[in-house]
Amino acid sequence: MAPIAPFFADWLYHNLNDITGKNKAGSVHLADYPVGDESIIDLDLEERMRLAQDISSLVLSLRKKVNIKVRQPLERILIPVMDNHTREQISKVEELIKSEVNIKKIEYITDTEGFITNKLKPNFKILGARMGTKMKSVAAAITQMSQQDISTLKKQGNFALQADNEVVEILTTDVDIIAEDIPGWSVVNKDSLTVALDITITPELKEEGNAREIVNRIQRIRKENGYEVTDRINVDIQEYEPFKSAIINFSDYICAEILADDITIVPKINDGVEIDVNDVMLTICISKKT
Repeated sequence: MAPIAPFFADWLYHNLNDITGKNKAGSVHLADYPVGDESIIDLDLEERMRLAQDISSLVLSLRKKVNIKVRQPLERILIPVMDNHTREQISKVEELIKSEVNIKKIEYITDTEGFITNKLKPNFKILGARMGTKMKSVAAAITQMSQQDISTLKKQGNFALQADNEVVEILTTDVDIIAEDIPGWSVVNKDSLTVALDITITPELKEEGNAREIVNRIQRIRKENGYEVTDRINVDIQEYEPFKSAIINFSDYICAEILADDITIVPKINDGVEIDVNDVMLTICISKKT
């Protein structure tokens, strides 16, 4: 911090060092940089966090692709795993992933189950540099590779391919591996990682999504009204049949999030605020509890 925020860094240094007495230097600018201890680097932790980031990024990209908001809960994702180590690593960050992308559960499948299919597209720029005059025949052979062959390529990083009575080595960098969507699912690849997102929105999931949207709108009104974080509120919502069950079934969740004792559904509100919940206008009245 010291090179870019010299005065604040020195102020902070003195505040901390006066208590700990750890450093003898009279200023942070006279102290040595700390020496890193490589023995405490946790490579497994770094791998888990990379997997969590990659999986979350892939799921969010799938949500964007099919136009499903992150506030809309979805049931599950499927992840093909090549080995027990990868499965264990992902399982240790499951809760983080589920929270980040708003899904209920993560399921693991083996690549032999045939649920997800892939196709290969030759990367002609890289392939041409490696194969030269053989590129055309090799590219044709790549497009004929079976699902088992593709699985072997993904798992090992290479594959012995028969092209024009000659065996050539194909690398994952020689091709683009494209996951094909299946009915009710959206699928994406990144390197050896594949994620399939269940995009079916059941009535129960839709209700929960509506409840989350209501919470979001009420929180905005709280902020606009200048309420303190700890202020409790009264909430009246004008009755609208398609949303009634969502408000009733998720009333505990909504109340806990917005700091309300309960939510009252009333036939009519004369002096309220309109909120847009998934393209439906609801009239709502919020007041600070005294």
